[in-house]
Amino acid sequence: MNIFALSRTSLPALFIPVIFAPASFAAQNEQTMIVTAAPQVVSELDTPAAISVVNGEDVRHATPQVNLSETLGSVPGLQIQNRQNYAQDLQLSIRGFGSRSTYGVRGIRMYVDGIPATMPDGQGQTSNIDLTSVESIDILRGPFSALYGNASGGVVNVTTQTGKQPTEINAESYYGSFGSWRYNTKASGAVGDGTQAGDVDYAVSTSRFTTHGYRDHSGARKNLANAKLGVRIDDASKLTLIFNSVDIKANDPGGLTKDEWRDNPRQSPRADQYNTRKTVKQTQAGLRYERQLSAQDDLSVMMYAGERETTQYQSIPRAPQLNPQHAGGVIDLTRHYQGIDTRWTHRGELGVPVTLTGGLNYENMSEQRKGYENFVLAGSTPEYGRKGDLRRDERNLMWNVDPYLQTSWQLTQQLSLDAGVRYSSVWFDSNDHYVTAANGDDSGEASYHKWLPAGSLKYAVTDGWNLYAAAGRGFETPTINELSYRADGQSGLNFNLKPATNNTYELGSKTRVGNGLLTAAVFRTDTDNEIVTDTSSGGRTTYKNAGKTRRQGVELGLDQQFAGNWRAKVAWTYLDATYRSEVCGDGDCNGNRIPGIARNMGFASLGYVPESGWYAGADVRYMSDIAVDDENSATAPSWTVVGLNTGYKFIHNNWTMDLFGRVDNLFDRDYVGSVIVNESNGRYYEPAPGRNYGVGLSVAYRFE
Repeated sequence: MNIFALSRTSLPALFIPVIFAPASFAAQNEQTMIVTAAPQVVSELDTPAAISVVNGEDVRHATPQVNLSETLGSVPGLQIQNRQNYAQDLQLSIRGFGSRSTYGVRGIRMYVDGIPATMPDGQGQTSNIDLTSVESIDILRGPFSALYGNASGGVVNVTTQTGKQPTEINAESYYGSFGSWRYNTKASGAVGDGTQAGDVDYAVSTSRFTTHGYRDHSGARKNLANAKLGVRIDDASKLTLIFNSVDIKANDPGGLTKDEWRDNPRQSPRADQYNTRKTVKQTQAGLRYERQLSAQDDLSVMMYAGERETTQYQSIPRAPQLNPQHAGGVIDLTRHYQGIDTRWTHRGELGVPVTLTGGLNYENMSEQRKGYENFVLAGSTPEYGRKGDLRRDERNLMWNVDPYLQTSWQLTQQLSLDAGVRYSSVWFDSNDHYVTAANGDDSGEASYHKWLPAGSLKYAVTDGWNLYAAAGRGFETPTINELSYRADGQSGLNFNLKPATNNTYELGSKTRVGNGLLTAAVFRTDTDNEIVTDTSSGGRTTYKNAGKTRRQGVELGLDQQFAGNWRAKVAWTYLDATYRSEVCGDGDCNGNRIPGIARNMGFASLGYVPESGWYAGADVRYMSDIAVDDENSATAPSWTVVGLNTGYKFIHNNWTMDLFGRVDNLFDRDYVGSVIVNESNGRYYEPAPGRNYGVGLSVAYRFE
């Protein structure tokens, strides 16, 4: 959908850029963003797809500002869970896509300021998102935009703040249970109003987070920096430099069996033995050039490059590693990635008003992957948690080239059509440099190609009520990890693994209710060749295609502001996700639930949020039981938790101070926060903390 900007109906004067936006640049004052290159403005009400926008102020309101899971629970269709494990990232899925991931994010495209947080193979992460700098987070559910490829579930796009006058500095600190401590500083401002050549805007933020962790052996520390610098070149063009860096060191507590969880959810019986841990260092930079070629034409070019280094120690005993084909228990990984997305937008008429957006996207990634034994011998006794002999050495390349075209047609005053297509091509090449008599050459290559059409039809019943129908095709390639091993234990890549493709059909309604928005969507997604776990033993996981699966459900959402300073949010998701063909190796799983996916999710919150003075709020979250494996042999029980927050916001002249406190899991519920799908030893469960507390303070000064 060729959507230029999106407004929250509860804040009709504030236009928030959306992930579908073509090249544009803006001059922004305190209340309104004027998109000079795109005079049309389409509100969230008018967007013909299931999309939610979370404002940056909501992200920062009385929260620790550490994880996306703190605030995205209010989005229908989005299942986001904190593993309480900073070595493995959040567990995030949209309409059930991404639920198989044992770490990171799969099945969803993620962007931060236009730079993909998803690699070309489909593996993504949330660790580099600076919540203190977020302007908005846009969540598209379903494959309904031709502007993005290699994802089944949808898109999560994060936009950080752009500096504006006057200059402002901010210092924040948060302290919570389990020794959790975060502090950050932020500065933003502008020279000029952004309309004259030489005008500059800037926003810089740095933060540090440390925690002992809820569970044993789950401590972590994270340093994060984010910066955005914009320069107006002339009255028709702008250049923006984006920089981001993250440095993480985290222990890995691992999963628990059901008996271990019931006995002591805080324990980590294997982590201390193997000293399981992970370090991540990532630095990236991007350069965005935007130019208004004419009153009808815009050009945007986004270029970026980055490096990500990862070292991980796993809980793999010595015995499996004695197999000469085993890759060891230490992963040593260095990735270099870069890309360019060139996009042109034209607005005109072909009998009716029409907007065309065409572009070419290129991404590539080179990976140096090594594996080592996770022990050294002291006599005949292995000492785990130490890097031993080399067991794997390979260089992997992955790249894609995707042309795309998207159009928007205003057929009548009430009827509009959006249609687009993308041709996605992904190549993978592996060169094995660890070849022995007992470990053959695993080099090889694979490529995947798919046409990805998408379209929607919207009918405006009234000015405040829209109905729409949408259809689109999704495409999800195997990640490098999923291609790396064969289930028969032989050398070589898993060339039998095919990309998953899905077709999604959706009907929706969006209605303005007073100063709020009520949304409803009904959808069905049929997938061919869904990628699922095949075997998981000896520290090695292999994958296969599951044949056919079906996801169908209903999503309801309400965001309502009333009585001046009161705000309510309600979301409900029903998702029936099942296998429709044989997938289990030792039984019939046809009709079984896809593991890792809750059938029902609910969220409700009520808050009193004046611009200054006392404020308070409460929220309730519900999740039904979750199957942990393909056989549905066990489940993680359903749960309901309650959170409370209160604070005081003081504004005096140029000073703003915000002091708050919060309590989560108010009634000390014992529950499983997330599951490890198809864990071969039955260690599916990752416990969530009981009742926990936090306090925070923010102080800001504006130079006026």
